[in-house]
Amino acid sequence: MLVNPEDSLERQNEKLLQIAESLMRRVEQKNEESGLAYAQFERAALLEAQVRERTEQLERALDLLQDSNASLARANSSAEEARSNLADAIETVAEGFALFDASEKLVLANSRFCKALSDIKPKLTEGLSFADYVRLVSESRAISLPKGEDPGDWAARRMRRHRDAHSVFNVSLVRDRWLQVSEHRTASGGTVILQTDVTSIFRAERRERERLQHGHAQMLQATLDHLTQGVAIFDANARLVGWNDRLGELFDIGLPEEVLGADFIEISRQLGTQAGFSDGLTLETLVDWAARRSGRAPLSFEVTTAGERVLQGFAQEMPDRGFVVSFTDITAERQAAKDLKDINELLEQRVEERTLELEDALTEAERANTSKSRFVAAASHDLMQPLSAAKLFLSSLAEAAGGGAPAELADKTAQALVNVEEIITALLDISKLDLGQASFEVQPVPLRAIFEPLRHQIEPLARAKGLRLKIIDSDLTVRSDPAFLRRIVQNLLSNAVNYTDRGRVVLGVRRNGGSARIEVWDTGRGIAEEDQALVFQEFKRLENGGGDGLGLGLAIVERACKGLGHPLSLWSAPMQGSCFALNVPLAERAMPARARRALEEPDLRERAPLVLLVENDTALARAIGMMIEGWGAHVLHAHNADEALELLAEVQLKPDALLLDEQLGRGMSGTELYSLLSGRFGKLPARVISADRSRRLREACAALGLELLGKPIDRERIGAFLARL
Repeated sequence: MLVNPEDSLERQNEKLLQIAESLMRRVEQKNEESGLAYAQFERAALLEAQVRERTEQLERALDLLQDSNASLARANSSAEEARSNLADAIETVAEGFALFDASEKLVLANSRFCKALSDIKPKLTEGLSFADYVRLVSESRAISLPKGEDPGDWAARRMRRHRDAHSVFNVSLVRDRWLQVSEHRTASGGTVILQTDVTSIFRAERRERERLQHGHAQMLQATLDHLTQGVAIFDANARLVGWNDRLGELFDIGLPEEVLGADFIEISRQLGTQAGFSDGLTLETLVDWAARRSGRAPLSFEVTTAGERVLQGFAQEMPDRGFVVSFTDITAERQAAKDLKDINELLEQRVEERTLELEDALTEAERANTSKSRFVAAASHDLMQPLSAAKLFLSSLAEAAGGGAPAELADKTAQALVNVEEIITALLDISKLDLGQASFEVQPVPLRAIFEPLRHQIEPLARAKGLRLKIIDSDLTVRSDPAFLRRIVQNLLSNAVNYTDRGRVVLGVRRNGGSARIEVWDTGRGIAEEDQALVFQEFKRLENGGGDGLGLGLAIVERACKGLGHPLSLWSAPMQGSCFALNVPLAERAMPARARRALEEPDLRERAPLVLLVENDTALARAIGMMIEGWGAHVLHAHNADEALELLAEVQLKPDALLLDEQLGRGMSGTELYSLLSGRFGKLPARVISADRSRRLREACAALGLELLGKPIDRERIGAFLARL
């Protein structure tokens, strides 16, 4: 081998140059030698070119290597400088600082890290695992472990916190020192720990809290001292922590400062010697209440002290499981209540005596009024016959007199007798209405049949006074007594014409829901508001009203409307006219007579069902029983649930239908009896009868599948119910 690779490049170049010169000399000396020598020369030249190219490559590689070494040196210098700067930086941090890498190994820490834990500080070396670090801290003599917790428990709890990406917590040290530990996860998976000494903050907060507590205690005590109630405050261990002087005043005992912290039992027994409990509550009840540690419901009680004071006590639990007991002096209220009770008893006695006197007076007045009405009715009836005879005599006298003055005198006398007859008829109507002897035959009444005759009767009277009378026809049919309804409308129209000097009188009808509102308007003198109640009283006429008669027309109208259940109203204003109106229910659409008879009177004779009727009103029960038996059914009547059960047990029959009053006095109600009978006989057709229309009863009936029949009883609904059997 001509060139040794282990030689330096300079030595290799030198050898190659020598070889080249030697070959050139040989070529010149043997210029004409064989082609073999020339070939060797060519190879030598080619080799020289390759060596030169390799030499250049080696030189470039050497330059690159030198540059890399220089860069690496600079990088190492920068890294060392950065590490030094980082160490200097974390050393300047006021808190303790430590960095663990992603493999949980300690990378670096400053001198303040775990400075307070001097016994483990030397063991915190680079490469220490996080778990070993926690174990060392838990075993440190500087750590103040919570009560009942050993180092292992503390370390386990610390490792659980380590699972969080971010966590901040406080660590208690001995000699009342505190560290705040802040742990954060880095982006590369490492862990940074900051330790801050917060002892001064804790101590400042404690001093502030104690100051505030002291201020609150002073404020609380000042508040308690200004209360009119006696108050005692106990902590969660039932120890006395506060009270006011009023407590001792109410019980007439002194409470020295030494009593602070005393047990509730001791305090209560001391107060119990000065007071007695009432309303069945005892001292032991109060002690048992205080002995509970939670879930105490507020307790109210009453005590009477040795000084005859009556105190209202109230005990209530507080959020911290302590409790407050307060006492209020209610002696004056109790005495006032006693005095009030005595006064009430005296007043009740006087009211009872006065009531008896008034009942006697009312009975006497009713007897006198009844006697008066009967006398008027009897007198009116007796007077009608001689009046009729007098009218016949006058008629004969007028015929005998022929014409002239005697005939005119007879006509005037006859007209006077007609007026007397009308007055006696009005008195008779009022007496019947007052005695309740008026017989109303309510039936469908076409209003046209009422209005048309009145038009012919009243129109001449209106025309004679120069008034315009307008009666608006109506196709409505109402339910009323036709005779009394005609009398009512006639009196209203006559009254309007009588008290109207100019203008017009109008009679019309408006629909008002399920009723017809019959209105009579006039443009007369009007009635002042304070006089409107007087116009409906008999023998009452307004002083400036004018008109003729004794004032009986509106009295009859008012009583007849009341008896028929037609609400009557009046609007009027002086010099603006008046409007009298009454509401009359509309009649349902007339049905064929055969269908109506079938609905009202079902034929139950073929089947003859057995109906159990439970109704405590004897008169109503008799009426319902006669009605149902008239249809062909059999009725078993009982006054209450017990009697009904006994009756069914006696006859040993299952009823086909039930009619049950809801209010049966003592014992079960109608719905309760139905539930019992349903359990015994199965589901039975039934209806509940009651005047109670409350939502509670409706829902109870709906829940049982029952229909509620309201009072007064609807004959058609009972008939329809039994017809479906």
